Amino acid sequence: MHIDDFLNYIAKEKRYSQHTIKGYKTDLIEFSDYTHRYFDLSIECANHRVVRSWFAQMIEDGFKPRTIHRKSSSLKSFYKFLMVRGLLEKSPMDLVPLPKMDKKLPKFVEEKSLDVLLNELEFPDNFEGKRDKLILDLFYQTGIRQSELIGLTLKDVDFTQQQIKVLGKRNKERIIPVSTHLLETISEYVSYRKARSVANLLLTSGGKKLYPKLVYNIVNKYLSKVTTLSQRSPHVLRHSFATHMLNNGAELNSIKELLGHVNLSATQVYTHNSMEKIKTIYKQAHPRA
Repeated sequence: MHIDDFLNYIAKEKRYSQHTIKGYKTDLIEFSDYTHRYFDLSIECANHRVVRSWFAQMIEDGFKPRTIHRKSSSLKSFYKFLMVRGLLEKSPMDLVPLPKMDKKLPKFVEEKSLDVLLNELEFPDNFEGKRDKLILDLFYQTGIRQSELIGLTLKDVDFTQQQIKVLGKRNKERIIPVSTHLLETISEYVSYRKARSVANLLLTSGGKKLYPKLVYNIVNKYLSKVTTLSQRSPHVLRHSFATHMLNNGAELNSIKELLGHVNLSATQVYTHNSMEKIKTIYKQAHPRA
């Protein structure tokens, strides 16, 4: 089955994450089931009318434009794969319009709130307290992704050069400079970490590698103390890092490199947050606003 070939290709050759592969698999199987049920066609034989019919059905069922855009991306990649291998002459996606997507600005925590969290809030004076504080500091001071934080090892921290090495998406490495304060926080945590056989920097209380749900719970727990945002995930701290860097004069291209974005367009979304802040300040401060 060509779906399996495609999934194997993005796993081994493109080195996509398991999370991404799972998303592609779900989308392709859903569309394959739809083509079989309503048109008696294989997914390889579906034309643009079949795809448009599926999208129309999803809109009718209340799916958001963002979801349809994501599923469209999965289909585009799949049909491109078939074309490259000479199994398809033309992609049906070329003639499929997509619903307009509302601009969704990244949520972020205000600087003052994070100052309170990291400088005033008291953390337990034990292994868990030191670890949780370090997790929050790492997210906010480096902008790394949750998977990148979990994957950090002791060897990735370079105290001499004041930097950390991060293994990002598709196994791409990048170097991120860190502050003396963050290195001190890491050292303090390591003194509580004790000798462990696990190479990972951040561990569970049982000495094992961290897992996503635990990281999310830790971030959610502490952010709830300083913000009323409904989203209190690790990614919100990544958004906060980028937004605050931009607000304080950092160049967009530098932020792109620190975040590990491939394209500048992915980073440009943060300029909208900055513009919204400028508009708010203008309305509050200008006598004729």
